[in-house]
Parts: sequence; C-alpha cells; structure tokens
Amino acid sequence: MLHAISGIIEKLAPPHVGIEAAGVSYMVSVPLHVYEELEDGKDARLFIASHIREDRFDLFGFLTLQDRSLYTALVNLDGIGPKTALEICSLPRSLFFTAIVSDDLKMLTSVKGIGKKTAEKLLVDLKTLLEKHPEWSAQASVTSGTKPTASFDQDAIAALVSLGYDEQSALRVLRTVPASVERTEDRVKTALRSL
Repeated sequence: MLHAISGIIEKLAPPHVGIEAAGVSYMVSVPLHVYEELEDGKDARLFIASHIREDRFDLFGFLTLQDRSLYTALVNLDGIGPKTALEICSLPRSLFFTAIVSDDLKMLTSVKGIGKKTAEKLLVDLKTLLEKHPEWSAQASVTSGTKPTASFDQDAIAALVSLGYDEQSALRVLRTVPASVERTEDRVKTALRSL
C-alpha cells in the first residue's frame, strides 16, 4: 500500500494530476482545492489512498493526513464510492461540517451522486464520524450561521451549469470571486468574465 508520493506535479484535466517520482509518473485524483493549490512543474508531496478493483488501480491524493483520513472514512460508508468521496472532500471544509451540524441536506444533495435518501443516511453516519474524529472539524469554524461563500453559492453554481459550464469549472472560477461580492447575480457576472 502506498503511503505518500513526492515528486514533480503535472496538472492534467481536473481532478487529475500527474506526479513524477523516480522516473515514474503516477496519475492521481485530488480534491478541487488541492488541484488549485498544486503548481505545474513544482515539487509536492501527496498522501495517497488507493482503490483497487479487478480492472482498476486508482490513486487519490491529499495534502494532509487528516484529509486522507476523512476520505478513507467516507469511502467506508455504505453507498459512498471513491469518486463520490472525492467530490465530498472537494466541498469547502467549514461549510461541509456546518451542513453536518445543521442537518443541511441541500448541501449534501448538491454533490454529484448523492440523492436525498443517501444524504439523509449520510448525515447520520457523518455525525457519528465527527464524534469519533473531532480533529477533523477543529480547524474549520463550525457555526450554524455561516454564510455561503462565493465558491459554494449553490445558486451561482446552478446558474453557471445551466449556461453550459461543468460544475468543477464553476466551482473553480467562483473561488476567485472576491468575498465582497455578496449577491448571487453579481457573483455569476464576475465569474463569467473569467470563463
């Protein structure tokens, strides 16, 4: 089992990156915020979670052991596969933990591959996981009054998707919208200028 890979990053189509170590380039899937943080041609270290099936050997990379631990716990839940777990890990962390604390089904159902019934069961499982791993939310400010940020304004994402952009591109460009832009309509306009 791989623990971590250190090497030179080659950015591929999101969410994939190549990481070259000892003459071998590994293709690794990473959460959206990790993809954005990694720099093409620069050295990086990714903590690896692997998923092996008869016909596939997939690698998932994270910048911290804590993030890998969360991903591994998500994959072990009923109804959550590796790709869905990666999508969940791409959610802004403070909003993700706020969704768990405030029973926010809407945020979980916005994740590709999660329907209402799965989200309801997932909330129960996630609350149990948070009780076992309080360190996951220690760095995130978990308050029920957290406002949606530009990067996770669901209406802005939906508007961009309806205009033909994929959800990952929408999330990526919305992360660049200044926090001072508060109205969804203005966020969409600002995002469109960058697409």
